[in-house]
Amino acid sequence: MDFSNTERSIDYQNRLTAFMDECVYPAEATYHEQIEASGDPHHFPAVLGELKEEAKKRGLWNLFHPHEGDGVPALTNAEYAPLAEIMGRSIEIAPEACNCNAPDTGNMEVLELYGTEEHRKKYLEPLLRGEIRSAFCMTEPEVASSDATNISMGFTRVDGGYLLNGRKWFSSNAMHPNLGVLIVMGKTSPDAERHLQQSMLAVPADAPGVTIVRNLPVFGYNDREGHAEISFEDVFVPDKDILGGEGRGFRISQDRLGPGRIHHCMRSIGIAERALELLCRRAESRTTFGKKLSERDNIRDWIAEARISIESARLLTLKAAWMMDTVGNKAARQEIAAIKVLAPRIALEIVDKAIQVHGGEGVTNDTPLAGMYAGLRTLRLADGPDEVHLMTIARAELRKYR
Repeated sequence: MDFSNTERSIDYQNRLTAFMDECVYPAEATYHEQIEASGDPHHFPAVLGELKEEAKKRGLWNLFHPHEGDGVPALTNAEYAPLAEIMGRSIEIAPEACNCNAPDTGNMEVLELYGTEEHRKKYLEPLLRGEIRSAFCMTEPEVASSDATNISMGFTRVDGGYLLNGRKWFSSNAMHPNLGVLIVMGKTSPDAERHLQQSMLAVPADAPGVTIVRNLPVFGYNDREGHAEISFEDVFVPDKDILGGEGRGFRISQDRLGPGRIHHCMRSIGIAERALELLCRRAESRTTFGKKLSERDNIRDWIAEARISIESARLLTLKAAWMMDTVGNKAARQEIAAIKVLAPRIALEIVDKAIQVHGGEGVTNDTPLAGMYAGLRTLRLADGPDEVHLMTIARAELRKYR
């Protein structure tokens, strides 16, 4: 098991770090100012468009993409891991600036693997160019969606296609002004075997009957791309827009969520690294009762424990990525589940300590820490809550003794 960086990955890391230092970090204040000045929390700020063009010029576009072509060499998961971590340091800006943001990366992968040539032309290619955005509609308010087989939205068979009726929520990206397509999961075969009841459809965002009901703030934050509740009322979708065929929805969701989960974990480590940096700089600059905060034993313990946690999470992330590259996503299922629990958890703990060291300023928007906290706490639910991943790990462990 060799975790040394390839020359290609090192080259991308150096170029991406330079882009962050020269362009992304200096743009953070402008990004927030432009959104606030617009009066619309979902406004697409001009500075982000400028960053996207600069990323394209520097060859830092679609770095996540695992397939040959489309303008970038296919990076392995292990090569991409440090790049996602670097982008995670400016989580609101950098991933989208490089066209590596969730949920678009997962949706592009679904369209790549299960879409038709028409889907490629209509949705995938514009997504790869950054011209449109997409949303993934799986979670429902009426059922415990941590068990994907609970999904109950009806896809009723009619002549030439399906009628969609139901509600989805926490559909990330659905408030984006450039939203172009929804990937929607629902039931086509309620009498089939439990894991063969669901299907997925590619639905135009402006299809008649699709209504964005509201945005769902997270801990009071209105994320720019939004987490929307969406209503579907007699939405007609033709047969040609089913992805992979009837009954493949659950399988596609699992194929999609594996890479998506580890990408979240990679970015979480970047968030943790930046939070630790902010913690250390603050501890070095502030004095209480005649001593710098960095000279106090409890603060030093926090710093040391944070470094141990980050390195542990990074190693487990790299192992999971390496297994995905060498033996496949299915064989890496336990490692992906483990890092999905560990990475957001340790990052959340480090951000919490950084907030504590910053005092009152830490809970304001004068630092990125409060936003980081809200996002990481939400991530312990997104793409499967901790408890589901722990159940997966425990089952695999107990299987050894049966």
